Amino acid sequence: MTVPEAKPRPIPRRLRLTGLWFLLAIAVILTYGMVSRAAQSSRLRQLTEEEALPTVAVVTPQRAGEGSALDLPGRLEAYIRAPIYARVPGYLKDWNYDIGSRVKAGAVLGVIDTPDLDQQLTQARADLNVARANAKLAQISAARWQALAGTDAVAKQDVDQRTYTYNAAVAQVNASEANVNRLVAEEGFKRLLAPFDGIVTARQTDIGALIDAGDAGGTALFVVSAINKLRVYVAVPQNDVPSVPPGTRATLSVPEHPGKLFDGTVEASAQAVNPSSGTTLMEIIVDNDAGQMMPGDYASIHLQVAPLGNVLSVPASALIFDASGLWVATVGRDSRVVLKRVSIARDLGTVVELSSGLSRDDRVIENPPDGVSTGDQVRVVSAEVDGASAAGSKSGNERS
Repeated sequence: MTVPEAKPRPIPRRLRLTGLWFLLAIAVILTYGMVSRAAQSSRLRQLTEEEALPTVAVVTPQRAGEGSALDLPGRLEAYIRAPIYARVPGYLKDWNYDIGSRVKAGAVLGVIDTPDLDQQLTQARADLNVARANAKLAQISAARWQALAGTDAVAKQDVDQRTYTYNAAVAQVNASEANVNRLVAEEGFKRLLAPFDGIVTARQTDIGALIDAGDAGGTALFVVSAINKLRVYVAVPQNDVPSVPPGTRATLSVPEHPGKLFDGTVEASAQAVNPSSGTTLMEIIVDNDAGQMMPGDYASIHLQVAPLGNVLSVPASALIFDASGLWVATVGRDSRVVLKRVSIARDLGTVVELSSGLSRDDRVIENPPDGVSTGDQVRVVSAEVDGASAAGSKSGNERS
């Protein structure tokens, strides 16, 4: 007897639909995961590339203004300063003016006691009297011999001898008179006189002090200074010399008068450049009738120099120095770097003025990164500002 085969039990329709939906959900999840992962990977790659670009801030070059300020240090000096030395040796007998005293021209600062010189003058006057007596005797003798010259009583040789003896005696009188006059003139130097109206700024002697003649190896007994006007010498950088002609106005400030400014004028220039410093020495005259400033004061000098033509200013931090010269990094519209060779017209500290190499439309990297070169891609992250204001906000900032 044959056993009939068992037929497979059909899968319910509902179960089949559930399986299909399950498989479809798995496929969707897998697809979404792959697409999401690919998108994240693309975004990460893009972000990495963007972060790898140097981030820079740019400024636009500005034309030089009406004029640029030049601040320089200086040291005030008396308009006239005269150290007073002794012309005769001796001992200081007296002094009449101490430091800080105002004196008029011809005022007696001190008196020197000169016993040696006094004795020399007495001896010279005595020698003069002897010379005059000898000359008188020679004159009488010569006159007598000349009266006998027409007779045979005396020889002509004897007459000539008496005549020339008299002439020699007269010359000796003249020499003695000159010696007396010299010593009288030296006697006048016993009084130490002020050469002009001024103030005694030093007294380096006292009563009874031994005085040596001249200034060799010694010090001045007094120093008289005229301080109604003062001089100040400043070293102006070579690039700025054409902008500081004689007549340029200057303002000065001194530490003991904070906030107060004094007016001065550039009077003269050395017209030569010091090869060791690259500067030219200039003289500024300052009125000091009120006596508020003193010789030896440290002063800050502010010069309003004339502007240079066709120059553009950029922050000093924008400059790049290398073996081939001086450069500035600019950014094109494609965000790529272009290095441009430039020349400095004037260095104002935080700002430099360039005479060539840039145009008004250039975008200059304010603080270029190390190793930057033409063609490098960069990312500009700040709005463009003018070079002067950018430099003002970056006082003292150095290029990294």
